[in-house]
Amino acid sequence: MATSKNYWTTKHADGWAVKREGASRASSVHETQADAWKETRRLARGSEGEAFLQAQNGQIRTRNTYGKDPSPPKG
Repeated sequence: MATSKNYWTTKHADGWAVKREGASRASSVHETQADAWKETRRLARGSEGEAFLQAQNGQIRTRNTYGKDPSPPKG
């Protein structure tokens, strides 16, 4: 069982998947990236983790931290 609090939005054969980091299966699959990203942020906020949005090429487009930020900005 995955113990991470982080959630990812990634490309899936049937659309866009919301997946908990370390999980073998998607939590949910959505038709649009926007819908999947909305669900990813909701789950990450609830677990006080991080939400990652991957582009189709696999690069991280956006990253949001909820709860305690592991590396807050200085200044």
